[in-house]
Amino acid sequence: MKSDNKPAVCVVGLGYIGLPTAAVIARSGSKVLGLDVSQKVVDTINRGEIHIEEVDLDGLVQGVVSRGLLSASLEVAPADVFVIAVPTPFEKDEKGDHAPDISYVLAAGRKIAPVLKAGDVVILESTSPVGTTEKMRDMIAQMRPDLKIPYADQGGLTRETPDISIAYCPERVLPGRILEELTNNDRSIGGITPRCARKALAFYKRFVRGECVTTDARAAEMTKLVENAYRDVNIAFANELSIVSDRMGLDVWEVIRLANRHPRVNILSPGPGVGGHCIAVDPWFIVHGAPEETPLIRTARGVNDGKMHHVIAKAEALIEAHPDARIACLGLAFKANIDDFRESPARFVASRIARKFGERVSIVEPYATELPIEFTDTGVTQIDIDEALETCEILIVLVDHDVFRVVPLAERATKLVYDTRGIWADQPRVVREEAAKLALAS
Repeated sequence: MKSDNKPAVCVVGLGYIGLPTAAVIARSGSKVLGLDVSQKVVDTINRGEIHIEEVDLDGLVQGVVSRGLLSASLEVAPADVFVIAVPTPFEKDEKGDHAPDISYVLAAGRKIAPVLKAGDVVILESTSPVGTTEKMRDMIAQMRPDLKIPYADQGGLTRETPDISIAYCPERVLPGRILEELTNNDRSIGGITPRCARKALAFYKRFVRGECVTTDARAAEMTKLVENAYRDVNIAFANELSIVSDRMGLDVWEVIRLANRHPRVNILSPGPGVGGHCIAVDPWFIVHGAPEETPLIRTARGVNDGKMHHVIAKAEALIEAHPDARIACLGLAFKANIDDFRESPARFVASRIARKFGERVSIVEPYATELPIEFTDTGVTQIDIDEALETCEILIVLVDHDVFRVVPLAERATKLVYDTRGIWADQPRVVREEAAKLALAS
């Protein structure tokens, strides 16, 4: 299985994290097999092409596929290291709480269990509630009683030398910078036992330049959730401040700019909500695990989700005050310059506006070849930014794509603009204040 002391690797899940991870590992010289449930994804990768948008990923995948270092399949094969990077969504239970769904993780564990052998390393990278790695371990133990599985006593010591090692190591990457950050960011590596952590550490040091810090699996799981909950709470402060500023007729961007001149203040920028598969999801995993102890985290989630409805109400007031105006919603992605629409507040806001105002609405999303399914039968059209500037009187900025940022004042000075991202600070105040007055009156 090994060539030149480089482990054979199997990456389970070839999405926004799994494919870049597989490509980076292959670039280090290991032969990598990527598993996915989609035949289309498998065929695309085996042609040396990609199915997601990420800076420089196309060239990297083409190169490692052409060198025979990366291939994709629907079926698992033996390897030395197994990296699991599958989704961990949440679902609402009968009480309306957000319960984490780890079924994809367990399914991945079931997939690889039959081919595991002594000496293998299994690493879970999927963002997961605390205890998920142990649950995966227990399932593998049940399926493979012939293998000695790692367990630890309360002191963290191994009960017996295991046949395989199991660890948790979440990614810390920013879409648009994934390849760079997979290599350069620090990693938290949590082993079921210290021995497991060391085995995983040796693997990651083959392609990670950042510092790799070992801990136990539960601490590593919690660390990932805490990182995104921290960001969610701070964004909630900015979003709540923007709502207060609207009520008081203030320019929130001016307030934040001035407040951030304080040497110990660093307020983030507000937006139409919070999106993506991490910040909008991970805090719920902490809340679900400790519902009575997390009022702040739960409230932050409510503020950020509520900001979407505030934006919708404000946009609707502006549109209804100008019944003959045509509207352009600028952006659907959850953040700038990517094609990822998961949990996107921009997508949610735009779809609500589309359903209410129909043919008056156009969507501008340079990273989408077609509109998502919820825009079907609404009567809206997809246009580019140039056509929007020529034909639409109302511009609703929902995503701060670079192609929107560079629009000069001369092309939008006469437009009615609702800028939820603060990318056009030079927009005439009279236009911005009109939207604020409508919000105050509503």
